Amino acid sequence: MMRAPASFAIVIRRRDGSLLVRERPVLDERRGISRWPLFRGVASLVDSLRLGSEALRFSAERLAEDLEAEDRANRKAGTIPTALVGALRVLSALGLSVFVLATTESAGPTMEPRGSGPADEKKGTRGPMMFMLVVALAFFIALPQGASAGLNKLFGWGLSVQSPGFQLLTGALKLTIVVSYLCLIRRIPDIRRVFQYHGAEHKTISTYEAQEPLEVANARTKTTLHPRCGTTFLVMIALVSIAVFTAIGTLLPRIHTGSAVLDNFVFFLEKLPFLPLIAAVTFELQRVFARFCTVGPLRALLWPGFLVQKITTIEPDDRQLEVALAALRATLFREGSPDARVSGAALSDVSFASYEAIATAERLRAADPLDARTAA
Repeated sequence: MMRAPASFAIVIRRRDGSLLVRERPVLDERRGISRWPLFRGVASLVDSLRLGSEALRFSAERLAEDLEAEDRANRKAGTIPTALVGALRVLSALGLSVFVLATTESAGPTMEPRGSGPADEKKGTRGPMMFMLVVALAFFIALPQGASAGLNKLFGWGLSVQSPGFQLLTGALKLTIVVSYLCLIRRIPDIRRVFQYHGAEHKTISTYEAQEPLEVANARTKTTLHPRCGTTFLVMIALVSIAVFTAIGTLLPRIHTGSAVLDNFVFFLEKLPFLPLIAAVTFELQRVFARFCTVGPLRALLWPGFLVQKITTIEPDDRQLEVALAALRATLFREGSPDARVSGAALSDVSFASYEAIATAERLRAADPLDARTAA
């Protein structure tokens, strides 16, 4: 999956080896108030969840189609091994929003916006989005705080729910829960392949940023780690939340309900209005780190995120690199063609026999878009 200011593309490898490309124009969200510092972080977070879930759903649906076709061909009704579909359902139960954020870039390729796409890009219902937000609240707020309260009572530490010590404990458990979840799902073979594709995305973006041709040989030499990765964003959210909730905990009215459970619930409700602020501050910090801390001693600030990226990115093979490179090529076509931003021929669900066919179609499209679609 690749997202540029005016384009969004998903590329998947079908069971027959072909590449299926879904590309469409998207609105450039960086307009008006969404361009302002802090506000743009919240918009980016929502956009990452929405597009990331769309890409996973699209991939799972095409896999199910391929498996059903194979089943019909082999005449083995009722034996479809929908492993990835089942795995994604497990992710939904355990925390799909965490998975989507960890494998999605918090900022796409470093391009300046050149316009906006049609207003109908936001598809689907609000139900899945609301579900993901609820799961995110459970993973990042409710579960760590509940675990902290349990340990506090078990060991008799006597920490007030608003004390700095309690917030440090909550932050540590938050990181532990997220990292443990990612380590757990990494053991699922099909999710491990998703993490390989995540590494391929990073290598592809690094190739683009190095201004090298989008070829497998160039991408293969790049690192699977990237400072703008969603995994780093998750780690930084946990660290920023410690600072924010430690600061505000002592400033808010003291909570004395007489019940530890009720105290925790009240403080949970008090935290909710600060979540957009945490996301916004984290987004701005990550932008600063990605711009100024990639070389020299300041690179140490990126190490916590890089360490966790070692879990969510795995070295890809050349075929996976081709998929990521194809996705970036699809987005760059619209970015590089002002006339195509709104009315140009989209690559919506177009199948290509190989990555070389996509490169050939790209060259043809520059001369004649109709010839490009015929070649596909």
